[in-house]
Amino acid sequence: MQLEKPKADLVIANAGQVITCNGKGPEGLGMADGGWIAVSGEHIAAVGSRAEVAAVVDMEQSFTIDASGKVVVPGFVDCHTHTVFGGSRVKEYAARMTTDSPERLKQMGIETGIHASVEMTRKASEEELCQSARERLLRMLRSGTTTVEIKSGYGLTTKDEIKMLNVSTRLAKELPVDIVSTFLGAHGWPRNLSKEMYISVLIEEMIPWVRELGLAQSCDVWCDDGHFTVEESARILEAGMNAGLAPKIHTDAYSYIGGSDLAADMGMASADHLNYTPERVMRNLAEAGVTGVLMPALDFAVKHPRPFNARALIDSGMTVALATNLCPGCWAESMQLVMVLACRLYQMTPAEALVAATIGGAKALRLDRDRGSIECGKLADLQIWDVPSYEHAIYRLGGNVVDQVVKRGKVVVNLMDTRGR
Repeated sequence: MQLEKPKADLVIANAGQVITCNGKGPEGLGMADGGWIAVSGEHIAAVGSRAEVAAVVDMEQSFTIDASGKVVVPGFVDCHTHTVFGGSRVKEYAARMTTDSPERLKQMGIETGIHASVEMTRKASEEELCQSARERLLRMLRSGTTTVEIKSGYGLTTKDEIKMLNVSTRLAKELPVDIVSTFLGAHGWPRNLSKEMYISVLIEEMIPWVRELGLAQSCDVWCDDGHFTVEESARILEAGMNAGLAPKIHTDAYSYIGGSDLAADMGMASADHLNYTPERVMRNLAEAGVTGVLMPALDFAVKHPRPFNARALIDSGMTVALATNLCPGCWAESMQLVMVLACRLYQMTPAEALVAATIGGAKALRLDRDRGSIECGKLADLQIWDVPSYEHAIYRLGGNVVDQVVKRGKVVVNLMDTRGR
């Protein structure tokens, strides 16, 4: 007896390229022959030629998108952002085009750095933070991002950190974007407390509240010279782990003090920044299965004195992820821009950049079991690009190649009309 074939709800037909990012072929790019994808419910049911897809899926009643001459790729997974924040630091950013002198910036009456963002975030209501973050997330979605990690860290009090995490939780329910929340109370410490006093607040008050309210999946810390030491970071992250929060780390951004070694020792999903990480430590991270998260937009925005050496990290065997690091000091919402910068500044190939922005990001969040590549059984998180080949994404500077975005099997972005069709 022949079993009834599952019915497709959505079919993408005749694509010029289907880039699977499934680890096959040169640079892990993967490319499906035939240009057809069938979606049943939230998941990919079949990929291949029309005949191959029709053999396993009933496409008779499906909604069909003609992708002739276009490119289909997985939705971007942006694995490191600070999307929720109050106000902006546009005056600081503009002034730093001509001066980096703290004295000159102070004379100009410009508040700088994380504490400026902390003040603006504390002053903003939860509703105001929701509105501004919602707008940023929708622009990210229109540029192809379907999963976003959002960190707290501009509150530095229990009340304000929880306010930020509440915003992420609300937006996860409201928008067609999957949001992964990370508690980054250890982004710095408030001016009215010593670092040691603040660490006590983190461990004894903040982390227990985050656990009690179920507001985050991970706990992050900035381990760098002038921030938290390795020992302090370990204390904070161990407290987080005891509360069920997976450890993450900002490290080696401006110095090497051992934070990346801690990432390897703790078997973290990712270690982020890594500008000053020694090559021997990169190899240890690779052996420990830690994904290296690179943020070329940040290096560009802050004119980093040591832009990342991506080739060394790739040659070490590490899995690479790209992220926007969207924050007040690096207002980057487009993963396409990040790919452009990764290729030009870090000498990554277009294939390496696309893989890092999709399955690489999913691995950094330990979500690669259900997203980040186009494979049967995975979530139907897809982008359709109105270009003849995937390389155009890093060639068309400052544009948006996205035509349509599919999130969990539903078309959530359709920009075809804006292109005069």
